[in-house]
Amino acid sequence: MKKVVKFGGSSLASAEQFKKVGAIIKSDESRVYVVPSAPGKRFSDDTKVTDMLLHVYETAKAGNDFTEEVKAIKARYDEIITGLEIKDFSLDKDFEEITKQLEDLTNPDPMCTLDYVASRGEFLNGKIMAAYLGFEFIDAAEVIFFNAEGNLNSYKTEKVLGERLSKAQHAVVPGFYGLGKDGKVKTFSRGGSDISGALAAAAIDADMYENWTDVSGILMADPRIVKDPQPIEKITYAELRELAFMGASVLHEESVLPVKEKGIALNIRNTNCPEHPGTVIVDKIEDEESHERFLTGIAGRKNFTIITVNKRNMNTSQTLRQALEILDRYHANVEHITLGLDSFALVTATAPLGDGLYSLMGDLEKSCHPDNIQVNDGIALVAAVGRKMTYRPGISGKIFRALGEEKINIRTIAQGADELSIIVGVENKNFEAAVRVLYESFAG
Repeated sequence: MKKVVKFGGSSLASAEQFKKVGAIIKSDESRVYVVPSAPGKRFSDDTKVTDMLLHVYETAKAGNDFTEEVKAIKARYDEIITGLEIKDFSLDKDFEEITKQLEDLTNPDPMCTLDYVASRGEFLNGKIMAAYLGFEFIDAAEVIFFNAEGNLNSYKTEKVLGERLSKAQHAVVPGFYGLGKDGKVKTFSRGGSDISGALAAAAIDADMYENWTDVSGILMADPRIVKDPQPIEKITYAELRELAFMGASVLHEESVLPVKEKGIALNIRNTNCPEHPGTVIVDKIEDEESHERFLTGIAGRKNFTIITVNKRNMNTSQTLRQALEILDRYHANVEHITLGLDSFALVTATAPLGDGLYSLMGDLEKSCHPDNIQVNDGIALVAAVGRKMTYRPGISGKIFRALGEEKINIRTIAQGADELSIIVGVENKNFEAAVRVLYESFAG
């Protein structure tokens, strides 16, 4: 069995955290490939190393003295090295190179880029991790590639990364960056180390991809709203996507796609509580594996607008098409559509409409010639997500009853065509209460 393990910034913020990570890796011989992030915050008021690097780049680019800033960054790493008692190892030459690159920014056509500087957090942490564990260090710029458009070159990455890892018994590959078509370092978006870990797991067809962070998996609801929500033991990739779309703070879709396509299970674990099994994300859960509780989680978002168009004896398909074309021109994404004999309602995020709402209404009047148009803003969407949820008898009734008992008015309700969710629209002011009510009704 082979596992790829990725550790987030909070897991590698200090020597003490490094030691926890080392113990986790050594406790399971199948954890053979490691993807580290840059050091995160050591305490609440601390600064992430990546943010320090971004600031020093701006300082150097402006032509100001950046010496003290570089010293502060180096001190963070030296503190980790000293705490780990790594013999005959230093990052002195690496910082000399970084300083040389930063000095280049004052030239008319500098070779140094923001991506290069931002990537050094992972690069340096990877070198420390490799030295501490006695693993081979593989620079991500040698095995992860982007095309001319700046997008990941999946084919080349999987081929080269897979071949390189197959030759290494144990290895550390820094997360977050790779090599652009122009030969310069290029980074993923923030949080890109998750993508790097998934790419490594997919490249070697790993048995498991473990993503270690500072939480014990995914919770059934937002702990800021629901007190002590239960953890989700197992979830499908489809359910994860549904929860993420509805606002749950989970892994970005890009970060799971490589392992999802390969059918590789992803396990979210807590570095500070390694005995907790966390959440396992899989492609499919067999019926016999399902517990009596069919609900996976509750999630939602605020600030939506419902536009209701009424027109007697209308040609629904034609009028709806015209309305959708108009909303598209205003860059309004339609989240849900409900249809009636003489009406339809469109649910869209409020923010993209901005001051254009009244112009949009005017365009709808001209094109659709409705009897009337109603606009209701300040709407929140709350989703109850679970496997084959819409096939469970009485679920919608239970939702109506539970919210009604709390005097929460439902403005709209929709059932996902993928059988995974039932979504209700309530007023923004009732959002938190609705989440709590649904959680207590289905999971409490």
